[in-house]
Amino acid sequence: MAVAAGTVGADPFRQPLSPADQVQHALDRLTFGPRSADQEQIKKLGVSQWIDRQLNPEQIPENPDLTKRLQPYTTLQLSGRELFADYPGPAQIAAIAHGKLPLSTDPKLRTIETSLIARYQARKTSQADQEKSDGEAPEPLSKEQFDGILTPDQVDDLRHGVREAKEQVLSALQPDKMSAFIFALRPEQRRRLLALAPIELRREMLRSINPQSVTLNDLVEDKVLRAVYSNRQLDELLVDFWFNHFNVNINKNADHFLVTEYERDAIRPHVLGHFYDLLLATAQSPAMLVYLDNAQSVGPNAPGGRGLNENYGRELMELHTLGVDGGYTQKDVTEVARCFTGWSISGRPDFEFKYKDRLHDKGQKVVLGHLIPAGGGMEDGLQVLKILSRQPATAHFISRELAQRFVADNPPASLVDRMAKTFLKTDGDLKEVMRTMLSSSEFWSEGAYQAKMKTPFEMIVSSVRATGANVSSAFLLGAAIQRLGEPLYRKVEPTGYSYLNSEWVSSAALVDRMNFAIKLAHDQVPGVTVDTDCLQATTQSDALALARRLLGHEPLPATKDALLKNLAQGDPGLIAGLALGSPEFQRH
Repeated sequence: MAVAAGTVGADPFRQPLSPADQVQHALDRLTFGPRSADQEQIKKLGVSQWIDRQLNPEQIPENPDLTKRLQPYTTLQLSGRELFADYPGPAQIAAIAHGKLPLSTDPKLRTIETSLIARYQARKTSQADQEKSDGEAPEPLSKEQFDGILTPDQVDDLRHGVREAKEQVLSALQPDKMSAFIFALRPEQRRRLLALAPIELRREMLRSINPQSVTLNDLVEDKVLRAVYSNRQLDELLVDFWFNHFNVNINKNADHFLVTEYERDAIRPHVLGHFYDLLLATAQSPAMLVYLDNAQSVGPNAPGGRGLNENYGRELMELHTLGVDGGYTQKDVTEVARCFTGWSISGRPDFEFKYKDRLHDKGQKVVLGHLIPAGGGMEDGLQVLKILSRQPATAHFISRELAQRFVADNPPASLVDRMAKTFLKTDGDLKEVMRTMLSSSEFWSEGAYQAKMKTPFEMIVSSVRATGANVSSAFLLGAAIQRLGEPLYRKVEPTGYSYLNSEWVSSAALVDRMNFAIKLAHDQVPGVTVDTDCLQATTQSDALALARRLLGHEPLPATKDALLKNLAQGDPGLIAGLALGSPEFQRH
């Protein structure tokens, strides 16, 4: 009884995990969910060596299958200028079509814009015809509509066939007939077939409906496919973490063609580098300058200026560095905003970072007690970033956020303090801060084990990885993530998506997760193919073995009881769905 009483009162962060639980904990917390190959690799290398490899992702050969899967998404390699030219938004095309904006003087861009204007005018005609129909049902596909493009039997399959038959017709479409097929479709017909189309056709259909939507489609495909298939799992987790820390919203103004560069060039290269470099890259990113309005912020003597905008200055200190309790004042916010006047972007069609000295406030500033002399220029902002990146409050705030993501919602203060000490000692070396956390006894404790609730993104990706499912359309899987409450790249607030359990725990959310899990186990999730033969269970021993394989450990008594009771329903796939929807699978 004395031993039991002592155990109850013990600090769970002082209770070490068993070696077996350490393996499971590493895979749960440092990947998007373990696969059988991950289990084999970590046991072969040992936990310490496996973690060291994850902290040095450049040493890990990337999955060639992932590289092949990402090839069709060509916007991922484009600049903001190229995306603006090739994938403009509806408002931009409409403005050019109505003469409110001129056609580009660049011959290549002019050709593209002329083509898109023709598409816009064709769509307007279709919309007018649709309005005249007085609310009638969308016109069905007709054989005449596709004369010379599809056979009559193929048209019948598109009109009346099952999903598989429609997919087969679309997949068999010859490349030289793709454009003709797309423009033979009316807008509503395109939308209805969009989810069934193979990758290349779907992207062109999206482009014909709304060109800028291709950019978001490719970003979602990239993010989901990397999470599912990348060998560099910790690197992908950190890209997700830091994107949320420095959040921008793709739906804000010009950000629909700036976010691709932002994640690729400002976030991804720096997640295991020095914090100052990451801070500088985000501060100079056109996406951030647009999202937090600093591109519009000018000094008091700027010609025709709109005045000082404090949005970036405030979020820079509250969300990016010091934290809300970091010891700054409203005066500091104003002074920081003054330092960043003139940090802007070049206009159409380049959209690159540009310091505009004539818009800068050249007066003296004082930031957190540091004097910034009058007469400075772009260096004022650089000095602020150096000041903020080296503050003890920043070291503590960043360390706590990382610990909240990877350890527990309320991580031990002793761990956060050690991480902050490493941050300051190494001038913000994020890899060393991570190493301090991952080598700590607190990380490998009962207090951290299964202490975190998965976000919708994490839950869906971990389900796919656990079942070994094949993702044929991450675009459709992204729609499922959105239905669970986490539309990727579209968090409006600068806070980004939270990793705190309280943000994702509700009865409705858990029901939605269970419904997704059951559909996945029955191969009913669009864009994903599951080998249901591997997820069958008809006996008690089969059910428990399947649950252990999907969960990575023994199911809890309540889950075990639920699984065994539902065997009587005679639905072999239900057991896998219940295991994926169980409370312990929702945690990691």
